[in-house]
Amino acid sequence: MATDPLANKSKAWSALFSEPVSELVQRYTASIGFDKRLWKADIDGSLAHAAMLAAQGVISTQDLAQIRDGLAQIQAEIEAGTFTWKLELEDVHLNVEARLTELVGDAGKRLHTGRSRNDQVATDVRLWLRGEIDEIVARLEGLQRALLGTAEANVDVVMPGFTHLQVAQPVSFAHHLLAYVEMFARDAERMGEVRRRVNRLPLGAAALAGTSYPLDRAAVARALGMVDDDGAPCLCENSLDAVSDRDFAIEFAAAATLVMVHISRLSEELILWMSQNFGFVDLPDRFCTGSSIMPQKKNPDVPELARGKTGRVVGHLMALVTLMKGQPLAYNKDNQEDKEPLFDSVDTLKDTLRIFAELTAGIVVRRDAMERAARSGHATATDLADYLVKKGVPFRDAHEAVARAVKAAIADGKDLAELPLATLKGFHAAIGDDVHEVLTLHGALHARRVAGGTAPEQVRAQIARHRARLG
Repeated sequence: MATDPLANKSKAWSALFSEPVSELVQRYTASIGFDKRLWKADIDGSLAHAAMLAAQGVISTQDLAQIRDGLAQIQAEIEAGTFTWKLELEDVHLNVEARLTELVGDAGKRLHTGRSRNDQVATDVRLWLRGEIDEIVARLEGLQRALLGTAEANVDVVMPGFTHLQVAQPVSFAHHLLAYVEMFARDAERMGEVRRRVNRLPLGAAALAGTSYPLDRAAVARALGMVDDDGAPCLCENSLDAVSDRDFAIEFAAAATLVMVHISRLSEELILWMSQNFGFVDLPDRFCTGSSIMPQKKNPDVPELARGKTGRVVGHLMALVTLMKGQPLAYNKDNQEDKEPLFDSVDTLKDTLRIFAELTAGIVVRRDAMERAARSGHATATDLADYLVKKGVPFRDAHEAVARAVKAAIADGKDLAELPLATLKGFHAAIGDDVHEVLTLHGALHARRVAGGTAPEQVRAQIARHRARLG
């Protein structure tokens, strides 16, 4: 019986080599420690490839049956935790193929006909990433629903809206949360767009130039669900590009970075809001920790850590871009380094989205503290200016009059709404007895009825729109 070329890594390539790969090089070049998570995609791709080979008459139906049986046993072994992963076999592909050959003999050796590890790994990563994107989109939707639930309970809660972290205008707390719903909705949309470009088949490109075997790439694409909305197969159309580019991974990493940037912004606000200087919200104890020395402390560890993990995902994007920037066509071993940053970005993003859905659903709102903060910063100054404009005063003149009123209020240690009517009238003759109606927080809130504004009726309309979108 012929020696299995995969039984000994030193003979895995050909008789060209006169000495085995050193143990140090084996450890340095092996990817099995991290790419074994691709096993399901590898088996799915192999099953589709084998079925196509049999349909094209490249292998026999008996070979196909044996391959299917062998791969089914391998899947069972991996799921049961009894599969032996061998470092000397370098990666998930050779480990699966070697075990298949042990189980079914020559049929296992015929499976690799018409393909290379170059197009095989590109296919596996795309299949794996497609499934992960689907789960990420589902978790983005879960986070949006959690935010909607908290927003719905706080439509009439007034907080200061900030620019430059200075009190600017009063807004609904729900309106503030809905800004993040919009961000995460765009994130989900971006992920869907990335998925469409991920979902293209490299298999059949072989090492770099295609193959002389009569492969039916379209059939493989259909078997793997790599089709467009109309059911047409989606293929990587150039064999050199198919095996060598990782722009789909870079594009995913960019989309993941944007999600984490949005998470980080929300984290920063939660951290500020929970501090004693703000006191706007409290977070459930299960998302916080204490201090080993200061017994009074309740620290927002989860938002802080998410803010920190954002840098990790941004770094992975930079790593992937740098990985690709200097590579000539076609495949290079550099591309083995795409997996760890990609895998960690996926893991970090999925975990973060899951925990933030639970965290945001549990936010405890301190309504009185928010309203006090809104009153303390003269948040209705713009409303007073608008009031004067509606009375026929040019906006710049109205702006100047209100600035003088604010200066006087600061000097007296009062809010604009607390200034006597006579004092307010002294700043402009157009100010009338109805002025205090526009200076209340809730009056200012309800006045902003423009589409997308912070008026409660608009906020409720936004919530209803998002509920309908998410189903």
